[in-house]
Amino acid sequence: MKKITLILITLFTCQAYSQTITATIGYQGYDETQAYLGEGEYQIFLDNVDGILDKPIIMIDGFDPGDERDISMLYAGLDFNGDNLADILRDEGFDFIALNAPLYTTGGKDIDGGADYIQRNAMVLVELINFINTEKVGSEELVVIGPSMGGLIARYGLSYMEQNSLVHDTRLYISFDSPHLGANIPVSFQYLINYFAKDQGNTQAELVVDNVLNSPAAKEMLLDHYSGHLLAGSDFEQDPTLLLPVGAPNFRDAFQTELDNLGFPQDVRNVTMINGSGNGTTIGLPGMFMIDTTLDLGNNLTADVSLHFAPAAGETINITDFTTFFLGVPLASFEADEESFSFTDGLDSAPGGKGDITSGLADLNDPIIDAFLEALEQEEYSFIPTMSALAITAENNWYATPDLGDSPFVNTHIPSENEDHVTLTQQNANFALSEIRQEPLSSPEFEIANYILMENPVSDLIRLKLNPSQAYYNITVSVYNTSGQQIITKNIQNPSDIISINHYLNSGIYILNVTDAKHNYNTKLVVK
Repeated sequence: MKKITLILITLFTCQAYSQTITATIGYQGYDETQAYLGEGEYQIFLDNVDGILDKPIIMIDGFDPGDERDISMLYAGLDFNGDNLADILRDEGFDFIALNAPLYTTGGKDIDGGADYIQRNAMVLVELINFINTEKVGSEELVVIGPSMGGLIARYGLSYMEQNSLVHDTRLYISFDSPHLGANIPVSFQYLINYFAKDQGNTQAELVVDNVLNSPAAKEMLLDHYSGHLLAGSDFEQDPTLLLPVGAPNFRDAFQTELDNLGFPQDVRNVTMINGSGNGTTIGLPGMFMIDTTLDLGNNLTADVSLHFAPAAGETINITDFTTFFLGVPLASFEADEESFSFTDGLDSAPGGKGDITSGLADLNDPIIDAFLEALEQEEYSFIPTMSALAITAENNWYATPDLGDSPFVNTHIPSENEDHVTLTQQNANFALSEIRQEPLSSPEFEIANYILMENPVSDLIRLKLNPSQAYYNITVSVYNTSGQQIITKNIQNPSDIISINHYLNSGIYILNVTDAKHNYNTKLVVK
């Protein structure tokens, strides 16, 4: 039977067909009266070495309302610097499996899989893991990669399997800029788009509210959700007593509690690569304007619109102000305020993987929204805060420099600058490849190639001498402790012949990692 299945897999892969998989474990959502079985679609891309399913890597799609990304787009999303991560791995004998969450109907209920409950999608992953482990040849353990919400699906699924005595046979879990403590969309924008939808009857805004903001997944993940601030009896007006950040009622806290209780899988190596800065670099400033202008809507209609980022710690400001006029006479208006907790500035400008307001609305064909987008002064915001991607629960200040000793991940890749959410770079791709390949520490060849560690043991400076015959443009130097936690990372553009890095490391043994566009070096580092 296994041989026949593998022949079919090979045939379908060559013809670029995806297959449907249905979970055998149902999930009942917080607003549902019964459990439903989730569905997914997957495609197996066999390796280019032996063409046998024997070294499987599963990647799970993230938040995707309306299933805008098909499997071919998931695969193409692994492009970086002229390469593709999946192509590289397949050339090295690994098999790549993409899991997508489609639109489907089950038990009489229409489900948008890309925005559905994370738990139900996790049960689909459980089914796929069981299937791949049954059909694979040999004893190679799985690698599971979860970008964005896919990282939560992977974490939940693997942990669920362990706690229910289901064998996942997985050696490595890579979380890629996933919101382990929640995600963020500026609530000022949420208020405005919901006002357009609920009070003004704007059909395009209704699509955003119904299919995106009010989807189960968004209500599970968003740390601050407009629905938690509504005045009783109204679907758009703000309750002036509910100004502090709060998630969607009956969703956000329930999901985080459930996820925290599951924890992280224990029988795998848990690592993460994130897109948020690890050195406190912000995205704009607390309380800054996103937009402050008058829009010409045509037919003698204008609108004054003002949106702000969430304010600085302990402050309360007006964040949403919208008034329409006909020939200068006010027609309708909406306002909302926001207060930040005393212990942290507001989320919108925190270090993190960047979101973009424009990208979420660019496909909508509406004159008001088009005029709004054209007038935006600040499009980018913190979508996945650094602290959330690192799952650091010991610190409640979103702007603090992360203490990696508090992160559950044994290895991390953290850039020095905030990057667009789930952006692959040469550096984080090298990190993923190194983890998947299970690369050992480099031998003494480290010092005869492109870099020379000038002193080892080192004192207060780590000094690397570069090979003068080589050209260097972008180098990342990282230091890990013996538990695999990254404690220093520094990106150097166009370096000179010697790289010097100050450190405050305690005496002991560490691992030094140096990556450039072509190489990834590791060596033991001793601090006096």
